[in-house]
Amino acid sequence: MRTIRYPSSEGMLSFREAVSEWYAKKGIGVDPTREASALIGSKEGIAHLPLAFINRGDKVLVPGSRVSVYRIATIMADGKPISMPLTADNGFLPDIDKAVTDAKLLFHHYPNNPTAAVADSDFFRAIVDYASDNDVIVCTTQRYLELTYDGYRAPVFLSVPGALDVGIEIGSLSKTYNVTGWRIGFASRKRDVIAGLRKVKSNLDSGAFQAVQEAGIAAMKGPQDTVEVLKSLYSERRDALVDGLRSIGWSVDKPKATFMSGLPFQTEAPLSSFQCDFRTQGLSQRQALASETTGRATSDSR
Repeated sequence: MRTIRYPSSEGMLSFREAVSEWYAKKGIGVDPTREASALIGSKEGIAHLPLAFINRGDKVLVPGSRVSVYRIATIMADGKPISMPLTADNGFLPDIDKAVTDAKLLFHHYPNNPTAAVADSDFFRAIVDYASDNDVIVCTTQRYLELTYDGYRAPVFLSVPGALDVGIEIGSLSKTYNVTGWRIGFASRKRDVIAGLRKVKSNLDSGAFQAVQEAGIAAMKGPQDTVEVLKSLYSERRDALVDGLRSIGWSVDKPKATFMSGLPFQTEAPLSSFQCDFRTQGLSQRQALASETTGRATSDSR
């Protein structure tokens, strides 16, 4: 019956210990008592972080993509979102050398939704250097870290030297374990940032349902064979989509990660019309999305 009580907003200690063990497997030490927090899904953590650290007029660097929570959360905290364009000629990575130097917070997200782009350790090191030089808090979200294909392994931001001193990672169990509606995730590492996030959460939410936290513990600590099955399924769907589009003359890259496939497009029609047309052309993907900032239509292969 203990799972039906009000949970702690910071999460069960046993859940935070499971997060710590998950990071330990990647060579990263996390103190579960002060450097980790459960989240009601990764989106909740992203939305609450600006409330902890952003004052009126503070600048926040946000990814220039269709994922709006970064921008909207900044606005709701009276901050000023500064979009970082994600373009094909830069591998859909923001050009950190062009970033303003007076930002308070920077969000980034790789493997990326919606472009399916991936980042390497050199990019992460550039983020760390920028944040260290300009006293910027970094928040990376890694919802698709485990959904990689063809032998590719996405680097962990917190494993880059200096990253532990500048920011936090927000993770999600939703995509890895196919439980998007359960709303369970975590934030980890930089102690004062986690403390600020916890303080906001303690006033605004009552924590993730404890039964779901128990399920999250089992998922993180248990066998990962179901993850491999899911990856195999997504890989087959990716191959069917990409090979089919290539056979009719489209130039389409084969994504290394996520369940997204970025498709180049040019249209003067409203994006809503393009989306509707795309979804009625016989593609088997669950949904198709378009982004003005990336110039890509995105097919979701769940």
